[in-house]
Amino acid sequence: MHITVAGAGIIGLSCAYRLAGAGHDVTVVSAAGPGESTSAVAGGVLYPPVRRPDKRIARWTAATLDVLREQEAPGVRFRRGRVLLASGEPEPQWLRAMIDPVRDGDQLLFTTALVDTPTYLEWLLARVLARGVRVEYRPLTTLAGLGPVVNAAGLGAGPLAGDGSMVPIGGQVVHLADPGLTEFVVDETGPGVTYAIPHGTHVVCGGTEEPGRGDTEPNPGVTADIVRRCRELVPALAGAEVLRSVVGLRPFRPVVRLEREGDVVHCYGHGGSGITLAWGCAADVVDLVSV
Repeated sequence: MHITVAGAGIIGLSCAYRLAGAGHDVTVVSAAGPGESTSAVAGGVLYPPVRRPDKRIARWTAATLDVLREQEAPGVRFRRGRVLLASGEPEPQWLRAMIDPVRDGDQLLFTTALVDTPTYLEWLLARVLARGVRVEYRPLTTLAGLGPVVNAAGLGAGPLAGDGSMVPIGGQVVHLADPGLTEFVVDETGPGVTYAIPHGTHVVCGGTEEPGRGDTEPNPGVTADIVRRCRELVPALAGAEVLRSVVGLRPFRPVVRLEREGDVVHCYGHGGSGITLAWGCAADVVDLVSV
């Protein structure tokens, strides 16, 4: 069966790879390449940072973690780290999907994948092309006439589906030179989330959550605030050089939409958890296409 996948971010590429592996003839259509997607801006720590009342999250997370362990892909490293919780916060369902998870008071300790997303996306695109998938870079304004299609177009997926529940949530991050950090740290105790995710050459420091933001121009004041917060959280970053600031627009929906509607399988609304949920969702997409 010929299937069109709308979108070339981490969700779209994962779906295309799985569909081609299942024997389908696949074309990916996207307005821009993977390096220009929101996925390329992500911090890249594999765990669901947004709490949602969705029992599928833990399963999708565990499936993605299993795939990344098997792939041994460039840009992926497994490191132990900490997530600091607000006092009395209940243990999240996804914790059991992590490697060697421990709760110590109001912090969670576990090992997971840290993904340098631009490097990984480049590798994944090459793997997708090697499976015979065609990639076309052009904007899509409708899904009509495409035949069987997977709607994984990130922020563009909502308009393509006529779904007004999708909103952009801006996220600014700062890259600092990596002084040799051996663990990641995420602090969820404040009004926002502060994190430092090391990738060997750089540390992704964040972040912000700005519902409705429409531009991707970094704010110098926000950059300074992120650097201050991260250096307080991780003192080893005190002298680390500021390399760059970048902004991504997360495709947020109150509940991830993964369902079939006629010839369309919708797979969108992952917010900032695309890298965490991608391979689990892709497996479900293959199943839905075969229904």
